[in-house]
Amino acid sequence: MNTHATPLSSPDTPSIVRFGIVGMTCASCVGRVERALKAVAGTIDATVNLSTEQATVRTSTPQALPALHAAVAAAGYEAAIDSVALRIEGMTCASCVGRVERALRAVPGVIASSVNLATERAAVMINAGTDAALLIKAIVDAGYQANIADAESSSVPTPTKSAGAAKERRHLIWATMLSLPLMAPMLAMPLGIHLMLPGWLEWLLATPVQFWLGARFYRAAYKAVRARTGNMDLLVAMGTSAAYGLSVFHLLRDGIGVNHAPLYFEASAVLITLILLGKWLEARAKRQTTEAIRALQSLRPEQARRREGDQEIWVPLEMIRVDDVVVVLPGERIPVDGLVLEGISQVDESLITGESMPVAKHTGDAVIGGAINGEGRLVLATEAVGAQSRLARIIRAVEDAQAKKAPIQRIVDRVSAVFVPVVIVLALITLLAWGVSTGDWSRAILNAVAVLVIACPCALGLATPTAIMTGTGVAARAGILIKDAEVLEVARSVTVVAFDKTGTLTEGRPTLVQRLAIRGDDNALLDDAASLQAGSEHPLSKAVLQAATDGQRRIVPATKVAAVVGRGVRGDVAGRELVLGSERWMDELGVDRSVMERIGLGLDASAQTTAWLAERSATGTVVRGVLTFRDAPRTTAREAVDQLHALGLRTVMISGDRRAAAEAIATELGIDTVIADTLPEQKAQAVTALTDAGDHVAMVGDGINDAPALAAAAVGFAMGSGTDVAMETAGVTLMRSDPRLIADAIEISRRTTRKIRQNLFWAFIYNAIGIPLAALGMLNPMIAGAAMALSSVSVVGNTLLLRRWRPHTHEE
Repeated sequence: MNTHATPLSSPDTPSIVRFGIVGMTCASCVGRVERALKAVAGTIDATVNLSTEQATVRTSTPQALPALHAAVAAAGYEAAIDSVALRIEGMTCASCVGRVERALRAVPGVIASSVNLATERAAVMINAGTDAALLIKAIVDAGYQANIADAESSSVPTPTKSAGAAKERRHLIWATMLSLPLMAPMLAMPLGIHLMLPGWLEWLLATPVQFWLGARFYRAAYKAVRARTGNMDLLVAMGTSAAYGLSVFHLLRDGIGVNHAPLYFEASAVLITLILLGKWLEARAKRQTTEAIRALQSLRPEQARRREGDQEIWVPLEMIRVDDVVVVLPGERIPVDGLVLEGISQVDESLITGESMPVAKHTGDAVIGGAINGEGRLVLATEAVGAQSRLARIIRAVEDAQAKKAPIQRIVDRVSAVFVPVVIVLALITLLAWGVSTGDWSRAILNAVAVLVIACPCALGLATPTAIMTGTGVAARAGILIKDAEVLEVARSVTVVAFDKTGTLTEGRPTLVQRLAIRGDDNALLDDAASLQAGSEHPLSKAVLQAATDGQRRIVPATKVAAVVGRGVRGDVAGRELVLGSERWMDELGVDRSVMERIGLGLDASAQTTAWLAERSATGTVVRGVLTFRDAPRTTAREAVDQLHALGLRTVMISGDRRAAAEAIATELGIDTVIADTLPEQKAQAVTALTDAGDHVAMVGDGINDAPALAAAAVGFAMGSGTDVAMETAGVTLMRSDPRLIADAIEISRRTTRKIRQNLFWAFIYNAIGIPLAALGMLNPMIAGAAMALSSVSVVGNTLLLRRWRPHTHEE
C-alpha cells in the first residue's frame, strides 16, 4: 500500500492529506469512515476509496493527521502507520531536541516524533508509505546529520563513534596545552609570581583554540542561525567571540608590542577548553548509562554449532533456522532459543532474567539464547533466532522504553523552546545596562559573556533521558522489563497491588486433593471428569488427568466437548451429558443447592478450588460429586507481600475461587483484601472499582484472562512465565516468576523518578542562580564557563548513582 500525506505550499490554503486505512470490508465501512473524517474540525471534504484502502482529506487545519487518525479509530478502524528509528548527530542541548522534533513534525505524513538527547535517536510515527528520506532531509535542513537506525542497532558505541571520541580527546589535549600558558599568570599571581606573556603570543596561542578547536561551535551556531533558532553552541560562539574580539581590538588599538592593554584571550581560550572538557566527561558518563544495553548486546554469539547428519558444523548465527538442531558444549553461550532434546545441565541466565542461581535444564525444558551452559552437553531444537529471540525482544523493549519521554519531560520541552532566545536578550540587557551606567564597555562585554556562557540548556536536556536510560537498564539486568517512561513515572504512585492468584501467587500447578461422589464411587467420578477433560491444557484438567494416570484409571474421551468460558466444560460420556465446572455454573443450571451444601461440609480445608460434576437430562440437572484442588503458594509469595507492605502499599487478591478457599490462602500470605468468586471478565471490573475508590492500582497476572485487568490498571505487571498476550498488555514484564520483583520494580520506579526530579531541580536552580550572578558582574567568564561545563556532568553523575541499586532478590 502506498500512502502519503501531501500539503500545499501555503499554510493559508487547504491541505490535501492522504493515508491508508485498515479493516474496511464494504461500502458501509466507507460511509462510516467518511462521516467520521468529515466531523473532524477543519475538514472541508473527505473521500475514502475501498479498493485502494486510502482516505483523501481536504483540511484547513495544519498538522491534522493525529485528529484524523483518532477519528478513524473511533469509527472502529485503523490508520496504516509505520514507525521509523533515526540516529541523529550534532545535537548538543535541549534546544536542539526541540528543533529536531519541530522539523520532523513539519514533514508531510509525520504523526508524532520523539527525540532523545542522551541516546541521540529519534522515534517517528509516520503514515505507511511516507518516504523516510524526507525525514532525513528535514533533519539535515535543521542543521544536523541523520541516518536510519537499523533493527539491530542500539546505543552501543559504533566504530565511527569510537573514532569521534578519540578525536574529541585529542582536541581536548591540544586545547589544554594551548590554554595552560594563558592561565599560568593567573595561577601564579596568588603566589606572588608575576608573569606576563607578550600580547602577540597570547593572540598566537588563543587563535587556534578559538577557530580550530572551537570550530564545532561556530558550525553548529551557523546552522542554528540559518534555521532561525538557537542552541547552546550559539551561546558559546557568541560569548567566546566577544571575549576574543575585544582582546584583538585592544591589542591592535594599543599596539602589538604594548603589554599593558587589557586582554582577555585567556578567558575565551579557557572557556572553550573547559566546555570541551565538560563535553568529553559528559560523553563518558552518557556511555555508562547505556551499560545495560551493551551487556545484553554482548550476549549475542556470532556462530552456532549446527548438527548436519553425523557432523557438527560451525555456521554463522544468521544461517540458523527454526527447527535446526544445535549443539552447545559446557561453558559455551547458548546461541538460540530452543528446547532441550538431549542432555542435562545447569544454565546461567542471570544477565537475561536476573536469576542469580544457575537453572537446571533437562529434556523438554526451554533455554534462552545468550545464557551460559554449565557442565553438561546440550542438544537443542531451535525455536527462535535473530529478531524473534527472547534476548532480541528484551533489548528492543529496553531501547523502546529509553527512547520514549516521561510526562515530566514536557515541562523541559516548553522551557527549552524559549531558553536560548531569552538568554541572548538577557545578555544584551546586561551589556547595555553595564555599558550605559558605568561607561566601561569592556566590563559590560565581559559580564554579557558570562551571562551567555553560564546558561546551559544541556543539563535540562539530559536530566530526564539519562535517568530513564539508567533506571530501565538496571531494572532489565534485574529481570524487570519496563515498557516505557510513562510506566516508570506512574508506577511510583501505586497505592494498591492487586494479584491474580493462580500462576502469580501460586505455582500454577494445582493437584487434585479430594474427590467426593454422591452417586456412584469416587473412582467413577474421577473417570467421568478425566474423560471430559482428555486433551485439555487447562491446569485443573492436567491435575485430573495426572490423578487418573497415577490411579491407572480408564479414560474414555468424551464427545461433543465444549468449553464454557469462566464456567467449565460440558460433553457426552457413554451417552450421558455431563458438565464439570464452578459452583456458580451449577447455580445457573438450577442444581439443588441443599445437596451441594451438604457435600460441601466434607471438603478438605486445604482445598482452594472446587469443580462440580453434574449430569443433565430431560428431568433436570443432578450433582454427581465434587473435585477439590490445591495449588501450592510460591515460596517467595509471602516475602513479596511483606516487601510491598514495607513500601506502604495495600495488597488485594482477585480470585475465581470460592471465598473460604481464597481467604485461607490470603491469610497464609498476609494479603489485606480478598475479592473472590470472580469471572475472568469481572477482574477488570474489580480493578476499575478500586481505581474509582481513589487508589492507583497495579495489577499482577500471567494469563490471557488477566489481559483486560492488566489494561484497566494504572500499571500492569505480567509474570514472565505467562502468555504473550498478558506481557503485551502489561506495562512491566517480570522475566522470571518471582513476585518479589514487583516490589523491586516499584522501588526502581520511585528511585528513577526521584533522580529525574533532583536533576531537573539542579538544572533549573543552576540557571536561576547563575544567570543573575553573571548579569550582576559577580562571575568571571572563566568561572561561568567552568560551571556551565560541569553542570551537565553533575546531572549525569547524579543519575549514575542509580547504578548502585540492587534488587532485594540479590541480597540473599
